Amino acid sequence: MIGILQIAKDRLRETANPRGVYVDFTMGKGRDTAFLCSLCPEGRVYAFDIQPEALEQTRAHLQGLGLQNAELILASHDRVAAFVAGPIDGGLFNLGFLPGGDKTVTTRRETTLRAVSEAMRLLRPGGVLGVAVYPGHEEGRIEGEQLQAYFASIDKAEADVFLYRLLNVPDSPYMMIAEKR
Repeated sequence: MIGILQIAKDRLRETANPRGVYVDFTMGKGRDTAFLCSLCPEGRVYAFDIQPEALEQTRAHLQGLGLQNAELILASHDRVAAFVAGPIDGGLFNLGFLPGGDKTVTTRRETTLRAVSEAMRLLRPGGVLGVAVYPGHEEGRIEGEQLQAYFASIDKAEADVFLYRLLNVPDSPYMMIAEKR
């Protein structure tokens, strides 16, 4: 079975710009940051997280892979416009909490909705944005519902938005992918 992140990564790979600008809105342990760095060896990746341990784990992961085209930012993803002028070629949100970290520190619907809205504004035509949602906890469930409502409200002339979800597993993670027209 293909994981939900792989669906978004495959689409990002298909549209990759080697000199592009990408954003990891939730750097976590750095796996998605490293993936985005591999898409744009001559470009730049901006990665956000509010937890210092995420930044340190990501820095170590990127150094171990020899990747040097990322700027790690200790700030909430909803502050993206303060650090990234745009346009961006793509981005990833892997919502929830830091794997192995404090599960009480999660992404929050208020900042996530602002960040996703700003990401869509910054996304260039042809760009791809992937948003992985984890509805297994209350904040994740509400965050996902509000994101679905936001994406459903986007005019079809602006973007195509896809929802990938296991129908027979109600609390399973799911992916929303927006492709800007």
